[in-house]
Amino acid sequence: MLDLLIKNARIIDGSGEPSHMGSIGIRSGKLVMEPGEEEAAEVIDAAGRCVAPGFIDAHSHGDLILGSEDAHLFKTSQGVTTEIVGQCGLSMAPAVPENLAAIQNMLSMGTTWFPEDMKNWSSFARYLEYADKQPLTANAKMYIGHSSLRIAVMGMANRPSTDKELDAMKGILREAMEAGAAGFSTGLIYTPSCYAEEKEIIELAKVIEPFDGIYASHMRDEANFIVDAVKETINVGRQAGVRVDISHHKMLGKPNWGKQKETLRLIHEANAEGIRVCCDQYPYTRNMTTLNACIPPWYFESGFASLTGKLGDQSFREQLRREMEDPKTAYDNYYLNAGGWGGVYVYSASKTPEAEGKFISDYAAEQGKDPWTAFFDLCQANNCETGGVYSSMCDEDVCEIIQDPYCIVGSDGLTRSWKEKGHPRASGTFPHAITYFVKEKGILTLEQAVRKMTGLTADYLLVKNKGYLRDGYDADLVIFDYDTLRDTATYDRSNSLTEGIFGVYVDGKLVYDGKNFTGAVPGKMIRHNT
Repeated sequence: MLDLLIKNARIIDGSGEPSHMGSIGIRSGKLVMEPGEEEAAEVIDAAGRCVAPGFIDAHSHGDLILGSEDAHLFKTSQGVTTEIVGQCGLSMAPAVPENLAAIQNMLSMGTTWFPEDMKNWSSFARYLEYADKQPLTANAKMYIGHSSLRIAVMGMANRPSTDKELDAMKGILREAMEAGAAGFSTGLIYTPSCYAEEKEIIELAKVIEPFDGIYASHMRDEANFIVDAVKETINVGRQAGVRVDISHHKMLGKPNWGKQKETLRLIHEANAEGIRVCCDQYPYTRNMTTLNACIPPWYFESGFASLTGKLGDQSFREQLRREMEDPKTAYDNYYLNAGGWGGVYVYSASKTPEAEGKFISDYAAEQGKDPWTAFFDLCQANNCETGGVYSSMCDEDVCEIIQDPYCIVGSDGLTRSWKEKGHPRASGTFPHAITYFVKEKGILTLEQAVRKMTGLTADYLLVKNKGYLRDGYDADLVIFDYDTLRDTATYDRSNSLTEGIFGVYVDGKLVYDGKNFTGAVPGKMIRHNT
């Protein structure tokens, strides 16, 4: 007997093939396809609604809020049943007591709290002991972050690692891979990951090769030097023999729009060479990170508090302004990428909430300040712990990238708190991919869009028994109505529930029914290659 029979469903199986009407069953957490007349303990009439594999978030920062109510709201409400976490060089483990303050300072961009047990997470295995006990409504598979590795071994030091330090990082990473980590990630615009030379990254990537690990990279540049950054990222895959995922691939800054023609060509050439390279993308034309990402990263060597103190010096502010206005200053300049302060939107500034929800140029005018003064004052008042959204991309580039066969969907949403303002991608990426690319632009079929959020992601990122509706696969499902499916999150109201999702199942358990959580928490920490 089946535990559940879903009949009269439009089945989208994750392969990209045309959908069809039919029935699908669940028994003991596994899928039963074409169940025929088999009896079931529960029967649901889908009434023509779509049944698809649960969405796989290829780029999530969910490990920073693992098991919290916020985590459930951000992911499950948009149909995500598995997330790949530990991205951009930022992971909750490893963490060592002597450098705990430094790693928490770095991770604060994505969380408002840290578990007491964090001081014990010097190994991934120890972190998993904690994670396995958390109430999860989605599964999670985790990379080890390069910044987290560096902080554990050498703090925030602005220099190449020594041989001894590199060996120590390798040892931690090797233990993590043995315990089930998916690979490792870099965030090469963030401190301290940005202090590493390419050879350090290659040597660390070699550690994950025997485990068929994945190297995911927020590259050194997504603007003026993006082509060079893609070449470096691919070369890591070439030299180490590992799979590569180029994180949140995009072209920042109007002078760089159109460069995806070259970067996508490089990705295709790499795959033809035998280097397995994909990229993930969120379906929006604005990017998001901290406001302090406008400032050259070398000023954060001594941490946020040190920089905050220096911002009280007018001559230091003038020095910063000169560097930030100079396109020759060698860093990924988010201020210039957004076209100036009129393109930089403040989403989080807890000490100055009057600035939230406004572009810096508008906020400055309200305050009767020069925009530069307003920006520096915001950073100083908030200890450089502020969030910004940047108007840096264009529709044409976003649409061309998503149509590439090597592109999959990831949210890159920072999910600190459902109560805070943020970027709509955190709560709306997956329904928005359908409404934007299928309904509005007409550049993907529904089946193609679902594939880029399910089966193709599972293939590229080695998520076993998920991503497809096939006999014996894990019963992770989302039921939605195509006609009414709509992401309601906006830049003004960034955290908002999706319309048109009627059910989300994880491991055969209903976790989200309409817009209500059932209380079931069957999600698991997935070990790589198991």
